Amino acid sequence: MGHAGQQGRGSRSNNLVVPQATAALHQLKMEAAQELGVQIPQDGYYGNYTSRETGSLGGYITKRLVQLAEQQLSGRSNS
Repeated sequence: MGHAGQQGRGSRSNNLVVPQATAALHQLKMEAAQELGVQIPQDGYYGNYTSRETGSLGGYITKRLVQLAEQQLSGRSNS
């Protein structure tokens, strides 16, 4: 049977609704890649990358997102 029936609902939960969020995440990914010396594939295919490379990208992006959130929260509480 396979997974053909899962194509529609719920299988692509990583799609972002807000275009600005997509652009911001793309920018973070580019910064992470530059910082870590990892080349972002033009076609979006990460199959040739090691788990270590993709994991380090994800970890860097997560760390930056947490930093940004902390900055926003601390900025709000001081005003």
